Amino acid sequence: MNYFKKILRFAVPYRKYGFLNIFFNILYALFSALSFAALIPMLNVLFDKTKRLDEPPVYEGIGKAKDYFMDYMNYQVTQYSGDEPMKGLVLVVGLVLALFLLKNVFNYLAMYFITFLRNGVLKDVRNKMYEKIVDLPISYFSEKRKGDTIARITSDVLEIQHSFLSILELIVREPLTIIFTIMVMFLISVKLTIFVFIFIPIAGMLISRIGKSLKRKSDRVQKEQGEFLSIVEETLGGLRVIKAFNSESRFYKTFQKSTDRFFKFSNSLLNRQNLASPTGEFLGILVIGILLWFGGRLVLIEQSLDAASFIAYMGLAYNILTPAKAISKASYSVKKGNAAAERVLEVLESENPIADKENAIEKLDFESGIELKAISFKYEEDYVLENFNLKVGKGQTVALVGQSGSGKSTIANLVTRFYDVNEGEIAIDGTNIKDISKKSLRDLMGLVTQDSILFNDTVKNNIGLGKEGATDEEIIEAAKVANAHDFIMELPNGYNTNIGDSGNKLSGGQKQRLSIARAVLKNPPIMILDEATSALDTESERLVQDALENMMKNRTSIVIAHRLSTIQNADSIVVLNKGKILEQGTHEELMKSQKGYKKLVEMQTLG
Repeated sequence: MNYFKKILRFAVPYRKYGFLNIFFNILYALFSALSFAALIPMLNVLFDKTKRLDEPPVYEGIGKAKDYFMDYMNYQVTQYSGDEPMKGLVLVVGLVLALFLLKNVFNYLAMYFITFLRNGVLKDVRNKMYEKIVDLPISYFSEKRKGDTIARITSDVLEIQHSFLSILELIVREPLTIIFTIMVMFLISVKLTIFVFIFIPIAGMLISRIGKSLKRKSDRVQKEQGEFLSIVEETLGGLRVIKAFNSESRFYKTFQKSTDRFFKFSNSLLNRQNLASPTGEFLGILVIGILLWFGGRLVLIEQSLDAASFIAYMGLAYNILTPAKAISKASYSVKKGNAAAERVLEVLESENPIADKENAIEKLDFESGIELKAISFKYEEDYVLENFNLKVGKGQTVALVGQSGSGKSTIANLVTRFYDVNEGEIAIDGTNIKDISKKSLRDLMGLVTQDSILFNDTVKNNIGLGKEGATDEEIIEAAKVANAHDFIMELPNGYNTNIGDSGNKLSGGQKQRLSIARAVLKNPPIMILDEATSALDTESERLVQDALENMMKNRTSIVIAHRLSTIQNADSIVVLNKGKILEQGTHEELMKSQKGYKKLVEMQTLG
């Protein structure tokens, strides 16, 4: 229940629907009991047991409430029917129908209002989860499988929504139905009701034993669902590689193993769940059977109970069974929902270590430069950068070169604050970037990565991500700077052409130029290029390189380069090796030094 208390805070904005649901559930429970009690006068009329009363009865307290109700009904029947019993029967049948109609109207209204609360909670939990997923650092998702996160925001949240209805039934409707029904049962026969109370707790104990392991089993089902969704997500992302290496059967086997486990866990969970209904049904009928025996004695032998009251009493006893079964069913549903709530809250309560300080600087004008002061950083155990220092003056282009794993991309991740340094500090204009809000920091920067991250949308909207509310003219101008305008105009619908999932309708060079156009539109003072041309052919590289040079004019740029031909005009080239600076200088200076840079250039030239 602890997890549900945390989820309940999402119900606060919809509490009026919750109160309306409770109000109509109270009326439903009351009329549910009264509708069966109203059967007694109808049966009395049928069995011709109705006493003729010409004077209205006098109420003599709760102890004689049943007699008062019976006499009042008899008085009304007498007044209405006179000497015609069919008239009395019509009156009593009309009363029974009216009570059953009201009971069902109130039931519908209770369900009507709870729908708004359930779907509102579903919407808000999903929105909050998406907000949290976007806010969490990149490092969080390098440890989690994407499919598992998708399972949490879809099926787990849906499970919570189903459980929400169950918990309100558990708390309000069914217990009230039982309480009102028992009150009417006490009014009809105290002895019979006490007898019933001996058997109901025994039945309840047996039902509760079945649900003990449901939360654990449900948790395994939901985890396995996340597992096979991850496999689907990875398969769709790497379909080209899977087909190229004829690995379809291998991935199918992995997926099949996961669905086999899901099949096994689901069967175990559902069989345990399905056991509840027949067990509850049998125990209920057992109680009814014993009631028939004991109540029959009261009617036939002791004659302390009339036949009409006994038949109505049996209807009331059966009326208890339905909510009792619903409570046992709801308690299973709550256990399943609790497992789902635990998984959802794990995401919602994850702390983001890269958070803004309380009084973080909201606006910063870039004036002098960027400085990395004695920074050290590790992803896991080993340091990728150790005691690393670097200055990038305003308007300068600094290129980072070196072998894979030397720490080049790590510097880009740290400057943009996708990760935080373990030691030292990164400063912009002398201000530690931890003292600047993430939004303000990233407003200063444009990023073009090796993998062109594009979205299943139009060319215009993909470029427009760079600046909110950008005009068509601004988007076209940015595309021209990025050498992208010409090929865009050749697309079927120009700037309104949808480029497909991850931009798969475009070539590598075209995708990269759209990424550059997006960065140009943002027009930031600092540009970070992370191996922006390494995946391109020679012709595309030349077009992209021209676009990059257009973009870097009058800007501070940190360029991570794999192809050394692209950074020969940089103001400073930094050669990295295992997180340390091997040498630093211009292209000409480094070629004269005969060290690591010259070897790298010669190796690429030979290649």
